[in-house]
Amino acid sequence: MITGGGNLPARYIIHTVGPIWRGGDQHEAALLRRAYDSSLQLGAAHRLARLAFPNISTGVYGFPKPAAARIAIDAVRAFLAHNAWPQQVMFVCFDEENARLYQTALA
Repeated sequence: MITGGGNLPARYIIHTVGPIWRGGDQHEAALLRRAYDSSLQLGAAHRLARLAFPNISTGVYGFPKPAAARIAIDAVRAFLAHNAWPQQVMFVCFDEENARLYQTALA
């Protein structure tokens, strides 16, 4: 779902729900991929130039950070390879472990 940015310095916010990690046998990886894909599609439909993603599901939902980083990066790369919008995607990492994982994967 997309809403206005309210008091944030963003015009829009795309809301998505990531999966709760239940050991990996409940289609968690596919559900996380779908969260990124649907958010990217919504951003493209609204011709948003830039999107920023947090580390979806890696906090209290317990998704393993290395796997979540790979899924996020793969989803974004695949989408951007075939779509003009968004023109830029940023990953916002709220802890050092995620930051290292993303920096390594994107290097």
